[in-house]
Amino acid sequence: MFYRGLFATLFFALGCCAVASAAPLELKDCHLDGIKEKVKCGQLQVPENYAEPEGKGISINFAVLPAIDQSQKKTPLMFLAGGPGQAAVELAAGLRKVFNESRKTRDLILVDQRGTGESKPFQCDLDEQSNIYQLLPEEFSAKDVRECLSGFDGELSQYSSENAIRDFEALRKALGYQQVNLYGGSYGTRAALVYMRLFPEAIRSVVLDSVGPVEIPIGLFGQSTAHSFDLLLANCHQDKSCQQAYPDLKAEFHQVLAVLEQKPQSVTIPHPRLGEATTFVISKSKFIGTLTQQLYSTNTRAFVPLVIHQAAKGNYLPLAGLIAPSDDKQSLYLGLHLNIICNEDFPKITTEALTADADNNFGGDITHHAMLTACPLWPQYRPGNTFYQPVTADIPTLILSGELDPVTPPSNGEFSDQTLANSHHIVVKHTGHTVAMSTCASDIINEFMDVLTPAKLDESCLEDIPGESFMTGLNGSF
Repeated sequence: MFYRGLFATLFFALGCCAVASAAPLELKDCHLDGIKEKVKCGQLQVPENYAEPEGKGISINFAVLPAIDQSQKKTPLMFLAGGPGQAAVELAAGLRKVFNESRKTRDLILVDQRGTGESKPFQCDLDEQSNIYQLLPEEFSAKDVRECLSGFDGELSQYSSENAIRDFEALRKALGYQQVNLYGGSYGTRAALVYMRLFPEAIRSVVLDSVGPVEIPIGLFGQSTAHSFDLLLANCHQDKSCQQAYPDLKAEFHQVLAVLEQKPQSVTIPHPRLGEATTFVISKSKFIGTLTQQLYSTNTRAFVPLVIHQAAKGNYLPLAGLIAPSDDKQSLYLGLHLNIICNEDFPKITTEALTADADNNFGGDITHHAMLTACPLWPQYRPGNTFYQPVTADIPTLILSGELDPVTPPSNGEFSDQTLANSHHIVVKHTGHTVAMSTCASDIINEFMDVLTPAKLDESCLEDIPGESFMTGLNGSF
């Protein structure tokens, strides 16, 4: 997913050489957080710089969740994580649940992209991490960027999307798989598209869930988040209980913004996790950033009207409750995230595009701050122009988009659907970001991998997804 985790209030969170050959790997039994059974883990040594195969090496961490029934020897499913900056192995427990049906007959391969997890992680240990309740997005500074850069000893130019895919392909070969099926979610769709361009013969099928096309820069989320929020307001107005509870929701939202524009609010709250008295500081950026994260999923969108209504009354406890799940957690490897965004995306964003994106009635230009702070200071390596060319591979491809998605709207999926030679695009109603994670689309993916006819799938289960519902009281009532 784009820009998720502890830095949610900061970041709003997508070939020169042959792959070095590698001997078959010896997989070891291991346990991963959230999974009781033993799975298989390993490390693959690859060149940091593929142009210098005998030079410095790095270790790529991966896990294989073996198929329950191995008798059919079906092509495995390889998962490409989002962010950029998520580590796939850290997501194993949730992915095991989502892709349980597929895993009955297919191995599930999880790889920590270089710069994440245990694959030479590139994290930024910023002082503000110590207390998320006092962290303000606008305080992210040039000093923080320099500290982040000083803490990494790798060659930054080698931590790109293309080299990540060279690692994935090297692992496929080392594991002895003839081909893989790909699932990419959010930024993982960008990675999957790069894989399709570099190594099409290695791929049997592709699922692009919440698309970030290579041609569309990551980072311009002002318009799309505003549209997602407008859909929430409209759905609340159409829902009798929500409309009765919050008849003036839009006005209350702008009332809160007006107060926070004057100055940040500072209140004392019981720490949501520890219970002790804690200072909670709220600025306009923090308020908008927190609400933006809730727009990703229908489960968390349900809280947004209540949070706005209570904030308008001066009660920021519900807002603190939304921030609490990311307290003491850091799922996004910020250094890797910035390295990719500042080199693959920021150079393609014009001043005119920034101005147009900021012209919205939700957060204005708030989502641009971190990128505009970090990228002018970040070392440049810039991919070649071919990186941005449309991907036209003739590989069976299923494209999924959520109607309510705040960061990868259905128009992104349409973009890729027009350029790919063998694709089918499904726009799922009443659904947010990464469709397969919260709907029956995971079953449709399993069917797709069996039949490889993306336009002839049984999509009927998607018709049963209910419309949005919203919490209308502090007691949890709807």
